[in-house]
Amino acid sequence: MDAPLWTDTHAPELAELPQDDAREYLERAVEEPINLLLQGPPGSGKTAAARALARKAHEDPDNDFVEINVADFFARTKTEIKNDPRFEHFLVGRSSMSKRDMINHVLKESASYAPVSGGYTTILLDNAEDVREDFQQALRRIMEQHHRTTQFIVATRQPTKLIPPIRSRCFPVSFRSPSSEELVTVLERIVEQEEVDYDADGLEFVAGYANGNLRQAILAAQTTVEDAGELTMSAAYETLGEVGLDDEIESMIDDAEAGDFTDARSTLDDLLVDEGIDGGEVLEAILQIARKRYQGDRLAEIHRLAADVEFEMHEGTSDRIHVSHLLAELGRDA
Repeated sequence: MDAPLWTDTHAPELAELPQDDAREYLERAVEEPINLLLQGPPGSGKTAAARALARKAHEDPDNDFVEINVADFFARTKTEIKNDPRFEHFLVGRSSMSKRDMINHVLKESASYAPVSGGYTTILLDNAEDVREDFQQALRRIMEQHHRTTQFIVATRQPTKLIPPIRSRCFPVSFRSPSSEELVTVLERIVEQEEVDYDADGLEFVAGYANGNLRQAILAAQTTVEDAGELTMSAAYETLGEVGLDDEIESMIDDAEAGDFTDARSTLDDLLVDEGIDGGEVLEAILQIARKRYQGDRLAEIHRLAADVEFEMHEGTSDRIHVSHLLAELGRDA
């Protein structure tokens, strides 16, 4: 999508979060800025909730709220990290640092900075299941040192990956996959603000298509409106029924096999982030195309690599990192 994503332009305020229990806990955290552990499946609204809390709690969230996607951080090159405008001023002259040391340094500096407004800074660590244990020990020390001036929000789909000292320092807030009714409520709010035509059947079709993934529901609704100009049942059926991954997956595999890993990973990012597709769906699409392209030892090797990737994703580690590893293996002989 070239247009601004609705997940950004229609980010919910704290009072608009669809899950009552989680919303009530976060509303209390506005008055009492304790550390939080947001836990739940992909697409359940953890990141959106953390951002909504920061906007409510801080007069200047642009400066007093720091968001670090751990999976994205470790999947990027050191050059990409150093050139990120959020981190570059922390890393000037630090070219010899490992990525682990980079994120430690960014966290320490972010936590030590005096807030621009109010009495504390909020730091969100998203996809925290990707954090290695040695980094978690460093994070624990940072949390201890700056507990009076910094609120930490740790978001994860697998809290058992976190060491007990981290979990014990955070109040747990559980997110579940939104119900179809909750998805419809969110979609109705968005399409009314967009002033586009819709009907109840169209909203329900998109909610069913997303299968409990809030981000995917919003992006599917946007895709339908951009394609058909409305969100009716017929428009959603025609648009989403035609949405397929084959062309993009074929292009991604072609780039990987040609050794154009940057382009292949860019397509992967589009699928995971812009389209809201999870790593398992991307992996299955790769295998479907591989069965048409390859045979013998080559096909067996791709199935072996895919099995390793699937295992790692079930363990809670980053979809992006492990599918990227598969793409790199496809291009190893380029």
